[in-house]
Amino acid sequence: MNLTLNEDQAMIQDMARKFAQSELAPVAEKLDQHGDRAQFLANLRQLAELGFMGLNIDSQYGGAAAGTVAFSLAITEVARACASTAVTMSVTNMVAEVIQAVASEEQKQRYLPKLCSGEYAAGGFCLTETGAGSDPSGMKTSAVLDGDEWVLNGAKQFISSAEYAGLFVVWAVTDSSLPRGKGISCFLVENGVPGLAISKAEKKMGQHASATNEVRFENCRIPRDALMGELNQGFKVAVGELAGGRIGVGSLALGIGLAAMDFARNYIGERKQFGQTLANFQGLQWMLADAYTDLEAARLLLMNAADRKAQGLSFGKEASMAKLFASEKANKACYTALQLLGGYGYIKDFPLERYARDVRITSIYEGTSEIQRVIIARELLREIA
Repeated sequence: MNLTLNEDQAMIQDMARKFAQSELAPVAEKLDQHGDRAQFLANLRQLAELGFMGLNIDSQYGGAAAGTVAFSLAITEVARACASTAVTMSVTNMVAEVIQAVASEEQKQRYLPKLCSGEYAAGGFCLTETGAGSDPSGMKTSAVLDGDEWVLNGAKQFISSAEYAGLFVVWAVTDSSLPRGKGISCFLVENGVPGLAISKAEKKMGQHASATNEVRFENCRIPRDALMGELNQGFKVAVGELAGGRIGVGSLALGIGLAAMDFARNYIGERKQFGQTLANFQGLQWMLADAYTDLEAARLLLMNAADRKAQGLSFGKEASMAKLFASEKANKACYTALQLLGGYGYIKDFPLERYARDVRITSIYEGTSEIQRVIIARELLREIA
């Protein structure tokens, strides 16, 4: 098995690393503590100009056509500098990929270039509801056909980038008489249409620069051709795209964990106690060794899932394994790094407390760790059925 990156993958990783360190890292703390929407949107625009908002999208639609491995690598590098930017990039890529996968040719031509170019600052993935999180099949948002228009009613919760997204992919019940999950369809809804309302951003523990909003539909009328894919077949589309999104979130978690441990490693190499640097103490060396080993294992799991997706092989189980392991181990790594700094890790003059806050959500969104275990076990048992 050849684990070496090809020329394009290595180039994209290097490009992402250089951009993240030169443009994102210097403003990450400011965006976290004080917010600067203009700066944040400018960063997103630059990412689009570099091709990072459509990494796995065909070039005919303005994408980079770089593949899933390159996407994972780029997300990790961006997350090492700014997790808020990375999650916006990840979700926008996911929105673009679902459009490429199931939309009509006219819809692809209309929307994908706007997402890839940055004309739309971001894309929104409207699936979760207050009563339908881990079980999205229980959603209540409805879409009723009225003449040549669909009328949407309902609300979606925890939607990343909603307040500056140019386009939403929205799931809604179109036939309530069918069993759960069988009467759900998928729609493309542009921001700003009458009847679409976006709440103020949630006050979150971490990833402050990335807006997370409730999106409400109140007799929101959209054209009949806003339906994406087949009628009543939208739920399986959502399930498929969530698997790809887990590669993005796992890669994001890996980036945060690496940033935390890199900072801690440099710190213990300089900080002195008892007449010697902290790096000379075996107990701390073992903490370092364990954390980096876990993160390297997470990287390999992510690369495996990404490569399987790129080859067109089944990758749902592998994506869940990678997301579960990467997010849990990145959370542990951030707390290990904070511990290595001692009291300094707990104050805001150092980035460890931000990393610890930013990483926490990675074991929750795009499917909790508990849901990942359910998926993994289900697939393992299906293999022997």
